[in-house]
Amino acid sequence: METKNTWETYDEKQMQEVDAFAREYMNFLDNGKTERECIDTIVNEAEKAGYQELNALIAQKTPLKTGDKVYAVWMNKSIVMFRIGKKAMTEGMNILGAHIDSPRLDVKQNPLYEEGGFAYLDTHYYGGVKKYQWVTIPLAIHGVIVKKDGTTVEVNVGENEDDPVFFVSDLLIHLAQEQLEKKASTVIEGEALDIIIGNKPLIIDKKEKKDGEDQTEEKTEKEAVRKNMLAILKEMYEIEEEDFISAELEIVPAGKAREAGFDRSMILGYGQDDRVCAFSSFKAMLEMKETERTACCILVDKEEIGSVGATGMQSKFFENAVAEVLNLLGEYSELNVRRCLASSCMLSSDVSSAFDPGYASSFDKKNVAYLGGGMVFNKFTGARGKSGSNDANAEYLAHIRAIFEKADVNFQTAELGKVDLGGGGTIAYILALYGMNVIDSGVAVLNMHAPWEATSKADVYEAKRGYMAFLEYADL
Repeated sequence: METKNTWETYDEKQMQEVDAFAREYMNFLDNGKTERECIDTIVNEAEKAGYQELNALIAQKTPLKTGDKVYAVWMNKSIVMFRIGKKAMTEGMNILGAHIDSPRLDVKQNPLYEEGGFAYLDTHYYGGVKKYQWVTIPLAIHGVIVKKDGTTVEVNVGENEDDPVFFVSDLLIHLAQEQLEKKASTVIEGEALDIIIGNKPLIIDKKEKKDGEDQTEEKTEKEAVRKNMLAILKEMYEIEEEDFISAELEIVPAGKAREAGFDRSMILGYGQDDRVCAFSSFKAMLEMKETERTACCILVDKEEIGSVGATGMQSKFFENAVAEVLNLLGEYSELNVRRCLASSCMLSSDVSSAFDPGYASSFDKKNVAYLGGGMVFNKFTGARGKSGSNDANAEYLAHIRAIFEKADVNFQTAELGKVDLGGGGTIAYILALYGMNVIDSGVAVLNMHAPWEATSKADVYEAKRGYMAFLEYADL
């Protein structure tokens, strides 16, 4: 089977729609470089579209009915949205699930130190990264610092044109003979990914008596650069050094997402795994029509490190939200929660590796996604012998094919590279534990997990169209 180039199927009107959607998406990438920032953006748009906060409805004991739109946020890092359908929820939902965390550098709890005249923040990389890709590029700091009194200070430095940026240094090529003999996995060690944040010492005016007269001299103290950083942080944010203990600061590439190529056919930006699928899923929820089955969108944290923790897909957050919605519909029982989840259909909306001609030997060309080839379906992910994979049933795949043909959505199928080279996982297997039908679907990404990843505008647009078709027509 030959992959059809999606661009060849568009008329002029669709071309304009593709570009318009790409602009919206790039704006989302720019404003959502962390999980918290994504949630803020999504909640603002959802509320404008008529979504109501679930906890407020619970407190008011407001019953739900067909057509109602509700959302619930958990710890400012995960969100679930529901649009109530005409059928009872025990007959199942149509679910889109993506993640909004991305590989990055996290600032440690005791991070600030001085060495060789530089002030550093000590970091711990998050998710699967090629460490050497993170040196000598402009970096920004995003996140929150929560003080002992509960005050939350938001930090976002490095994105505006007049902001300073930060960086990880690298050894100059003239002295790098030994370094270049190392394997790529060790040429930059994890403990060497500390960011430089300053070089100027704190200068203190001191008065001393000389020849019977008071004279002012400028003096520097020990660790004066580090102390200068603390003075700046105190002035900017009213924080002390110990406030790093209760901070969540993420180091990400500085700069905006950009159109790529003379033809402007691609998008180059940070965090497209998996914010490209999160954005497309979220927009599908906003644009879909009223449906027979309840539509649901889950956007979660921690996928890059195993979906663990209170805000990851393995937590009970989603299940609890389903129970609360059933309760407001007057349909709650433990058995009904189980029936609802087991009868649901899901697209685990995550990215797939795009074919890279420069590394062609890593891919099976017959079973790989191509940029511009449309939305991607991975029947299974996992590693080598499908370890850790959700393997979708043939009946479910046939149902999805019929839906996409009906909606004229261009799609392709793929695997994550050659069988014995490795692999990866998604949240699919976690939802499959309920017994529901699940398949991985999403957008092909070039440079996956690099500081700057590339996608096709056409694939992003087709993903949204595919997600809308699924929400409206899936019913297996």
